[in-house]
This record gives sequence, C-alpha cells and structure tokens, in this order.
Amino acid sequence: MKIDAFAPLIAPVGFYPVVPNAAWVRRLLGWGVRTIQLRIKAADHDAEEIAWEVRTAIAAGREVPGSQVFINDHWQLALDHGAYGVHLGQEDLDTAPIAALRDAGIRLGLSTHTPAELARAKAVQPSYLAIGPIYPTTLKVMPYEPVGLERLKAWAQDAAPYPVVAIGGISLALMPGVLACGVNGVAVVSAVTLAQDPEQAARQGLQLAAA
Repeated sequence: MKIDAFAPLIAPVGFYPVVPNAAWVRRLLGWGVRTIQLRIKAADHDAEEIAWEVRTAIAAGREVPGSQVFINDHWQLALDHGAYGVHLGQEDLDTAPIAALRDAGIRLGLSTHTPAELARAKAVQPSYLAIGPIYPTTLKVMPYEPVGLERLKAWAQDAAPYPVVAIGGISLALMPGVLACGVNGVAVVSAVTLAQDPEQAARQGLQLAAA
C-alpha cells in the first residue's frame, strides 16, 4: 500500500524559534521571523488556556503571508482550527491520526534522535525531520546523548529528500557550524526567549540563517 506524502513546506525553514505562547508567535512574526513553533507545556496550563493559545497562534500565522507556524503536540486543536503545521515526537506516531493530518493538508515535522527513529519518521513522509539534541541542553531532560556535528552531517544526508531541522542546545554563536552540516533550518529555544534583547537576537538569527 502506497502512503501519500505530507504537503511540502512553502519555504525553507531557516531560523526556527520554539516559543511557549502565542504572544511570542505574534512578536516574532512582527520581527520578520516566518517559521515558528508553539510548544506549550500542558502541565502549566488548563485545557481552555491551551486551546486559546493554539487558536491565537494559528490566527497570527494566517495574517502574515509566507508564515509557517507549527503547533507542537496538540494535534487535535491543530486539526480543529486549520493549523499550517504540527510538530510531533516519536511517541505521537502511535496515537496521532497521521492520515487525518495529512488529508487536512497540515504540514508535519517529526522529532528524531537516532538512525532508527530517522528511518521510522521517513516512512511517514513528513514535511520535515528534526534531529537532536545537537548539543547538551538544560531545558529538558533528554534520554539521548548529543548528536554532535559529525553525526548531524551524516544523518542529514540520510534524511534526504526531506528538509532537516537541527535542534537542541544551539545558541546563535553555534548556528554557523550547525548550518554548515547541510541542514535546512535551525530550531532555537532559549536563544531568543531568554535573550537580553529578543528582537536583536531574532534579527541576528535570521541573518545567520540567510548567510
């Protein structure tokens, strides 16, 4: 049985901030960032708050031509409100309605941490593949050792023809080395949201990704 591919991205990923709320999504779109992921920690919010954040982020993305706003994990809300994209982890492949997401035209990004996970994710024919953590990260406990640049370069080649996003412990200073590994985009978490001047950090990230 042939599995259909997910819709392709409308633009290269480039600089890809991962942010905790819709206010950050709107702010970054205003600063020229076009690919953003909303990642809400369910433990910090009730269902109503999460639904509002997802709806608001999706609406903000619709207002800006060329934007690619991905919703992390909350696939049902993404389906209900016509999200551009959804980002899922490996465990979500067991429960998420992959066919329904694909048939709705939603773009799909999948997290991978090992060659076996990469192979499993490729079989779904997503819109992009994320590889990480590239460097050690303190933001969440990772059961995987850092990939590092050497393996990232090899795995990015193995991921073809799908665009690859590198994630995990990547600062603006480390971005050029990561981009040199042949990836399509670099996801950052604290590099913008914890920066002293988030707007300057966002604009610097855009410049680095475009170089």
